[in-house]
Amino acid sequence: MTGHRSGRRPGRTWWVAVLAVLLASHALAADFRVTEVQTRLVAGTYTLDALIDYRFSPEALEALANGVPLTILMQFQVRLADAWIWESSVTDLELRYAIRHRPLSETYEVYRLPGTAGRTFVTREAAIASLGEIKGLDLVDQSRLQPGKPYEVHLKVSLEIEALPLPLRPTAYLSGAWKLASPWTKWPLTH
Repeated sequence: MTGHRSGRRPGRTWWVAVLAVLLASHALAADFRVTEVQTRLVAGTYTLDALIDYRFSPEALEALANGVPLTILMQFQVRLADAWIWESSVTDLELRYAIRHRPLSETYEVYRLPGTAGRTFVTREAAIASLGEIKGLDLVDQSRLQPGKPYEVHLKVSLEIEALPLPLRPTAYLSGAWKLASPWTKWPLTH
């Protein structure tokens, strides 16, 4: 015998490892990441610019191509840098944006909810890139912050499954391909 253990077939461990790598690469390929956040003080109000990298799963992109709008939930908080988790935020803000495909005109639209009017793009990539750019968002009035204390901006983005058409929701809840979200990221509030 040449080292085979108790009836195991050679190479089985290798296939398990390959499957794990493929699943992990799929998980890394489809997800959302907040890559940059900048804040500044403008006329007594802190504003935010951010860049978000949206990597939709093939399933979400297929649904989009077939006319299903995808809704993105953006959550923002301004908190004291050393605040405990149970302490209140100075600001809690939620924004919703949608991206949809218009098959008749072969264009994509990005718009803020509530509403249906927004910017139109010729390519899906341009629409997704636009969705990932936040510019000049008013976060918090300077008068609400304690002078001399450090504050942070917390930001999370996610695909809102509840906004999908009802027949698609059970599949979305059960499939990791639809559970697309960034972790909460923390950025210093600077001026």
